[in-house]
This record gives sequence, structure tokens and C-alpha cells, in this order.
Amino acid sequence: MTRGSFRVLIVALLALAIFLGWRAWDGWQKSYDPQTVVAASLQGLQEQNVLVPFTARYVAVVTSTQNRLGLEAKKTLIMPGTVRYEVDLARLKPADLDWDAATSALTVTLPPLRLAGPEIDIDAISEYRDGLILLTLTDAEQALDAANRKAGQAELIKQARGETPMRLAENAARAAIEQSFAMPLKAAGIDAKVTARFAR
Repeated sequence: MTRGSFRVLIVALLALAIFLGWRAWDGWQKSYDPQTVVAASLQGLQEQNVLVPFTARYVAVVTSTQNRLGLEAKKTLIMPGTVRYEVDLARLKPADLDWDAATSALTVTLPPLRLAGPEIDIDAISEYRDGLILLTLTDAEQALDAANRKAGQAELIKQARGETPMRLAENAARAAIEQSFAMPLKAAGIDAKVTARFAR
């Protein structure tokens, strides 16, 4: 083989290597299409089923009164309980994801937070009672206990739905969801801005 022919062969092999390398790079880029990554991330979240981004402990103090036979009985219940703030990931659908290719931005619309609980801390419950005669002679105590338990649970949920804990829970949920989509995109070499918001 002459020197000229050898140079031609080297140039041809180099060109072939560059072409094959470009095809491999192009295929790699296509395999990491943003919408493909987003779809895979959505599937992963759906498989988790439920996200619990925030939990909080509250204390309900409620009092119930019974008047019978000219007598009064009163019981006060101090009942601690824990409430979980959940996002139902199974309700998250492809239609809730909006990918803007022009700005490389993903907007995720989440279903409303739901509250789970309250889980009552039985060992930490305290009770105070007044009106021993009526409590002893009638079923007033059972009625007061039932009323207090019902009122206590309602009070715990009311506290859990307060503006501050709901804001904290929503912020935590948004941050968790944004990270769940942003990290796979970043790993795929896609610089994207992810914003999660709640449906209103």
C-alpha cells in the first residue's frame, strides 16, 4: 500500500468513526427526551401511591356538660393527636404535567392535600371532671365521654386545617414533587425548571 493510499484509508476510518460517534450521540440524546424522562418520573410517583410530605401534632381541649335532676356534671378532655398531610399520587395524570419545550419548564398540577387521622395518643389523654353525684348515679359520664371524643377529633382536624399548617404542608409537598421530577431530568443532562402547584 502506498503512503497516499494509507492516508486516504486513515481519513476514511476517521470520518467513519466521527459519523458513528455522531449517530451514537444523537441516539443517546433522543433516548433522553425530556417528555420521556417526565413520563418515567410520573410512573414512579404513581407507584408510590401516597406522598406524606408533612405531619403535625395538635392538642384538643374540649368540655361537655350534662344537666339532670337539678344537678350538673362536667368533663374536660385534653386529647393529643397527630395528623398526616397526604398527596394522592394515584390521581396524578399525564394531563397534569405541562412541558414547555421553548423554556424547558415543567409545571405539575397536584390534587388537593388530604388529611389522614387524627391518630390519637391514648397514653397522653387527660380528663378532668366535676359533678361526681350525677356522674355516679346516671349514665352522664358515658354521654360526656362520647361527646368529648367527637368534639376532640373535630377540634384536631380544625387545627390541622389552619392557614399556617396547610401552607407548611403544601410547601413541603411542592418541594418534594419538584425534586422528584427535577432530579431525573438533571441526571439526563436536561436543565429544566420544575414548578409544582395545587389545583384550586
